[in-house]
Amino acid sequence: MELLKEKRKKLFTVIFSVILSSVFLTCTILVSTENSISTAGNQRLTPVYSVDREDKKIAISFDAAWGADKTQDIIDVLLKYEVSATFFLVSFWAEKYPEEVKAIKEAGFEIGTHSSTHPHFNTLTKEQMEKELQNSIDVIQGIVDCEINVFRPPFGEYNNTMIELCEEMGIVPIQWDVDSLDWKGISDDEISTRIISKTKAGSIILCHNNSDHILEALEIVLPKLIEEGYEFVTMSELIYQNNYTIDRNGVQHMVK
Repeated sequence: MELLKEKRKKLFTVIFSVILSSVFLTCTILVSTENSISTAGNQRLTPVYSVDREDKKIAISFDAAWGADKTQDIIDVLLKYEVSATFFLVSFWAEKYPEEVKAIKEAGFEIGTHSSTHPHFNTLTKEQMEKELQNSIDVIQGIVDCEINVFRPPFGEYNNTMIELCEEMGIVPIQWDVDSLDWKGISDDEISTRIISKTKAGSIILCHNNSDHILEALEIVLPKLIEEGYEFVTMSELIYQNNYTIDRNGVQHMVK
């Protein structure tokens, strides 16, 4: 009888140890999973810098914040080569040059927002960011009837708060992978060489509406890239609207 009791006691000890180990293992897994989720949540989000495309579609964009004397000429060159484009407008520019805003829209080009006052978004609260975006959208839409789906952050600055806010507002933050550096006052040959050499399928080209040699550069860039088989589309036509991912380099991929 004593032997039987001793065996039962040992069996109970073993069973209890197994149960305790299982509980410990489960808790460890749960903690590890929670940490993984937390780490994933802290990953740096990125805007769209370029798009992974099998065709040769590209997008050229013009940021407009200061000056407007070249805007109509840019429109004329784009129309001459039957090229689509996207103009990112700061609202104080749109308020100062409403006729140019109308001309952009009437020519069939896409209009995006470039903020209201061109601030450093990394220094703003979420509420201030939202005010910048909504005010700029309201101003532009008060001048022309258009849907605004894309946003170019001033200075190319961004953080997770900005990107998450854009998603909430239904607009896509757009950067670039081809920087013309036209704002530096470099020559038309330098601008065109930079653009032509760096452009690939899915590229987003950054230009400005009032840079010194943009008109001469466009007369070189547009026919050359068309000759190479590229198709210029608006930003909203270039990017994927649904079922996509954006990798750490800002390349947008369609989920297949």
